[in-house]
Amino acid sequence: MSAELNNLIGYPAAFLTTVAFVPQAWKSWRTRDLSGISLPMYALFTLGVALWLAYGVLLGSVPIMLGNGITLALASVVLVLKIRHVAAP
Repeated sequence: MSAELNNLIGYPAAFLTTVAFVPQAWKSWRTRDLSGISLPMYALFTLGVALWLAYGVLLGSVPIMLGNGITLALASVVLVLKIRHVAAP
């Protein structure tokens, strides 16, 4: 596949999958209600996104790096809030 076609698919895919996390991160930050979030699932997901980011870096793929870098930041916010919520008395 050509680089242009790869990017034509990669950038919208990265944008859509990243934007999908904004409502969850915003709601979690605003309400601090994380009762519906599974800690093991979110921990595994965040680790997976970190590995996708590393993969993007190894490939030198900007869409993969951008999408997963931003998604990692958003997922990390939710994960940290969840860990604090679980640890809270």
